[in-house]
Amino acid sequence: MPVHDRSDEPAQDPRLARALARLDALINWERRDRDASMRRGLAPIEDVCARLGHPERAFRAVHVAGTKGKGTTSALVAAALAKAGLRTGLYTSPHVVRVQERVRIDGRDVGDAELAHALELALDARETAVREGTPGSEATWFDLLTAAAFHCFRGAGVEWAVVECGLGGRLDSTNVVRGEIAVVTNIDLEHVNVLGGTRALIAREKGGIVKPGATLVTGVEPLSSARAAAAGPRELHNAADDAYGVLRAIADEQGVPLVRPASCEWTSPNPTVLERNAALARLVLRELGRRGVRGKDGVELAPARLDDELVRSSALPGRIERFLVRGVRVVIDAAHVPSSVELVLAELRADPELVGKPFCVLALGKDKDAKGILKALAPLADRVLCTTVASGPLVDAETLVREAALLGIAAEKAPDPAHALARALQEAGSERWVLVIGSFYLAGAVRAQLLNEATPWPKATRC
Repeated sequence: MPVHDRSDEPAQDPRLARALARLDALINWERRDRDASMRRGLAPIEDVCARLGHPERAFRAVHVAGTKGKGTTSALVAAALAKAGLRTGLYTSPHVVRVQERVRIDGRDVGDAELAHALELALDARETAVREGTPGSEATWFDLLTAAAFHCFRGAGVEWAVVECGLGGRLDSTNVVRGEIAVVTNIDLEHVNVLGGTRALIAREKGGIVKPGATLVTGVEPLSSARAAAAGPRELHNAADDAYGVLRAIADEQGVPLVRPASCEWTSPNPTVLERNAALARLVLRELGRRGVRGKDGVELAPARLDDELVRSSALPGRIERFLVRGVRVVIDAAHVPSSVELVLAELRADPELVGKPFCVLALGKDKDAKGILKALAPLADRVLCTTVASGPLVDAETLVREAALLGIAAEKAPDPAHALARALQEAGSERWVLVIGSFYLAGAVRAQLLNEATPWPKATRC
């Protein structure tokens, strides 16, 4: 996991700024309430991609879905492919600070000029579709950015792209790619207004990325009889909690193998979040090797290629990211469902460098389980500073404070992330630490500030 020092973000190219301004005029579901009215489907992006000459067919792909860890797993697979000498693209979402983070080629963010050109072509294709009355006229912000990313990959001669789903999978814009390996990292209750209210329904949506001829790799565990007994009547009704069973059925329907990590593949008895993601990534590499995929000059694509050093250096922004600011340790993670928050907290509790209870800075989307997340934070947090970010569909800070009070959690409002961070740093001093959690919007706002103030974390942390 990365430890950051000072960094200055380069100025954005004016041409890219103009293209992004055009893009921002379109529907952007990342910045709107996601509910049953959300328009989802592949026809708009299929139309745009056809008008661009089908860039999504120019490379081979690994397609990654899941509730937690899909971005990091994608980044790890891409890093290993690039290390093997393959020209590799990586498409993830959302970004934390700069939109260029979403489109990476051989480990580097796409250039401003390349992204600007690709966006202009995608935007022009949509305008032509509007004039002609074809499905591309309804292409959204994410549709066009996805098409532009694939155009960038084609232009750069990418051989393999690792593509992370935006939301769900079956009807997600990224599902125009044909992933030879389809990954479903895990399944939890998130975006239930869009994907369905049970793990089984959500698994059906995320498993929709599996296509004939692929291999399904998953970290979802079978629902054992013991776990089923503990799940309770509601979950047992119609096997509503059996996400693995749904994925198994999808694999059988498509006639593809399903593989998952064996317990012996964990590097420790209680694997961290990053270790779980790395195990999935290594399993993807093994399956690619079984398919005959080789690196440059025929080098074997072995799981060992994803060594600890590469794992540490490949994590994406906002995923258990560590900073040292004026002597105070700060950790940022964008986990935003209770189970994900619990996994992050379990990992941080095991870190000997993080002593005592942290001051938490929290912001959450309107569709998130605030009560569940606050319950997860309660055993660890000394105090919760609740805030919001104007640019995203987040719940107001007053509501979070009220929810916390109902649970007996000490909480107070901060008007914005900058004030929340300043207060947390002041209160923590040199004896405590700060945890920023709950939202990619919050991570982006705080990270931009921290990059200008942080100094190196004195001691390397384990992954």
